[in-house]
Amino acid sequence: MPDRTAAPRLLFVEDDRALSAMLVELFVDEGYQVQVAYDAQRGLHLGLTECYDALVVDRGLPVMDGLDVVSSLRSRGIATPILLLTARGALADRVEGLDAGAQDYLVKPFEVPELLARIRALVRRPDGGSTLRVGGLSLDRVTRTASGPAVGADVELSEREAALLGVLMSTPGRIHTRGQLLRSAFGGVDNPGVVDTYVHYLRRKLGRGIVLTAHGTGYRLGIQ
Repeated sequence: MPDRTAAPRLLFVEDDRALSAMLVELFVDEGYQVQVAYDAQRGLHLGLTECYDALVVDRGLPVMDGLDVVSSLRSRGIATPILLLTARGALADRVEGLDAGAQDYLVKPFEVPELLARIRALVRRPDGGSTLRVGGLSLDRVTRTASGPAVGADVELSEREAALLGVLMSTPGRIHTRGQLLRSAFGGVDNPGVVDTYVHYLRRKLGRGIVLTAHGTGYRLGIQ
């Protein structure tokens, strides 16, 4: 977990070096510690191995799309708040980015005060984005513990169980196909049966009503 007593740590994953230099200067002047990755692979590595208070990820990265970086981090249990910074402003693009696990989405060209405000909002999240709450259910994605009136006592989950539940809780009400869940929760494992297996495990631990089946389509969270 990031040290909340120190200056907030940011990671920018942005291949535009002129823009990156401007952002570094801007946020350092605002009291942040800033690190930059100029490609998706480096950004993914840093996101997995270092602790940050927030990440800003460009969607239009070479080799690997920024959306894949977000999905890969979420599938590995990294709950750090993420803002996607991109030139793609269509509604479908914004929805896709949020569904992948980003907390916010800002379209280029942007106004500097708005970017600063959005990052402040991400950084001051009291739990650093590690806890999801829907109805009577909470999931701590760091300790992988489900709790709340919906499940009674605290329940420890495996890494894959927590990843699956986290995806469902991030978009309550949405029906996810098995293919979408494979990409978002299991890192693209090529075996749809894995989803069914871990839905069974979650139901056994938390109750059958936690995950509902949308026949012929996939699954959705059973709590609103």
